[in-house]
Amino acid sequence: MLATRIRQKDAVFYFVSYPAEELLEKVRFISRFYGEGESIKPEEVPEGDEIAAYIEKIEKTDKAFQRALSRQKIRAIKNFYDTAVSQPPIPGTVLLFTGEKLEFSAIDKTGNMGNLRDPDGRYLIIDGQHRLAALQFYLKEKAAEAPTVHVPCIVFDAKTEDFATEMFVIINSTATRINKSHLIDLYEKVSWASPDRKLAAKIVEKLYSESDSPLRYRINRLGGRSRQEKWILQAELFNEVHRWITEDDPGLAKKSDDLGRLAERHYRAVRDFLKAAERVWGDAWGNPDFMVTKPVTIKAMLRILPYLISDTAITEEEEERGKLWEKRLSGWAELQKSFRNEGFYERFPAKGQVERVSRVFRELKKAAGISD
Repeated sequence: MLATRIRQKDAVFYFVSYPAEELLEKVRFISRFYGEGESIKPEEVPEGDEIAAYIEKIEKTDKAFQRALSRQKIRAIKNFYDTAVSQPPIPGTVLLFTGEKLEFSAIDKTGNMGNLRDPDGRYLIIDGQHRLAALQFYLKEKAAEAPTVHVPCIVFDAKTEDFATEMFVIINSTATRINKSHLIDLYEKVSWASPDRKLAAKIVEKLYSESDSPLRYRINRLGGRSRQEKWILQAELFNEVHRWITEDDPGLAKKSDDLGRLAERHYRAVRDFLKAAERVWGDAWGNPDFMVTKPVTIKAMLRILPYLISDTAITEEEEERGKLWEKRLSGWAELQKSFRNEGFYERFPAKGQVERVSRVFRELKKAAGISD
């Protein structure tokens, strides 16, 4: 396969004009899927909608960093291919990645033009999944046109999958192209994310997945795609945890090599705090008739944690620390009636969520006997 070798600083990659049919045989389509205790129930596939059936099939993988494929977007791109006659249907490059080291044999004096060997396995698509998925359906209907379609591709080889993840984030890290919850999942894998954000992401992941976490599987990492009852959005929880750790340890950036130990230590503190709160709230905890485990209250409760830690060392014996915190929060039990769903917004009037969280925080702080 003829290719142009491109050098930029220490990086080497390749530009290739791939025949469409050949390329579609060499790529794998993936999108993010959570399997830890839950599953994404696919939308019902309309009879005869082969695009929907195709998306349903390729979404079911647990190590994918890509977003879910959009049926509407694939159909729109396919329609564009149908109408593109005098203009190129795929003018932009598709970014491909393989962990294999590809053999390149130069054929000119500059050493930049040559033959590039295909990988033994399939390429992972960093950018261009929708374009290639649409192309697959287009060529299924217009097979005779396949020889006339070549796809411009940039090929990255001999890198780790974290490299592919980072490239994906860089390309898609605008508010309109990748949601905040998805970006949080990827913080740990990208080199440019600050240590405090990596740490907050690690703590949130532990709160979601650890068997002793009161929030296990109660954190909404999927947004509108979640089909199960959740208590708080991952992005909302991340913001509160990040606020806490940056205030608790302003010098965190100097400890970036010890994030694993820091994440475990801070996770245990949040876990013990939430367990103490759960015992104090009693039957109201997790009860749909109360606002105790709704985002507004969870965020307000987490703002109490730094005050408890300032009085009780974060490294305190965990069992003893939990008892001390439960005693400190015991006044919350008297607030159960105030946190019933009925009349809650009248009891805590506010112009919006931010103001309401502050009002609830002040009430919880007062009930815990905490003064500034």
